[in-house]
Amino acid sequence: MDRRGTQSVSLRVSLATQRLTLWRGAHCAAEYVVSTSKHGGGEVIGSFKTPRGRHIVRAKIGAGAPEGAVFRGRRPTGEIYSAALARAHPDRDWILTRILWLSGTEVGRNRFGDVDTMRRYIYIHGAPDSEPLGSPSSIGCIRMGNREIVELFDLVPAGSVVDIG
Repeated sequence: MDRRGTQSVSLRVSLATQRLTLWRGAHCAAEYVVSTSKHGGGEVIGSFKTPRGRHIVRAKIGAGAPEGAVFRGRRPTGEIYSAALARAHPDRDWILTRILWLSGTEVGRNRFGDVDTMRRYIYIHGAPDSEPLGSPSSIGCIRMGNREIVELFDLVPAGSVVDIG
């Protein structure tokens, strides 16, 4: 329970099972299939790996954006993802619909220096429906289906704990 007497919300991401679980106190409230890095777990800037350890949701970006909204540099581009847009930009790493920007909390492991999760721009975000979920395929972020990231975004307050391992 938090100071107001409500159950705290936290997230757990399993690299082994490619699942994200939403916890309300000790109760598992939801589970989602995700995709983490195709390079495995790791914290160093430039590794393109998903950082492990304890994090928090530092910022929530995209409230009210339409499903499939495209973000670059954490700003909406005004585009909506489509197959035609994907063909026009084949090398783009698509960040869609909503962003939960993570910040590490463990100094020397995932915070500050060359292991800083926030400076690596690691997010939980929506991905094209054509992208596989349930197996590692990202370049560091945690990808989710667009409907699922909208649901999660609305359930998770900024500052929520996110454990990745």
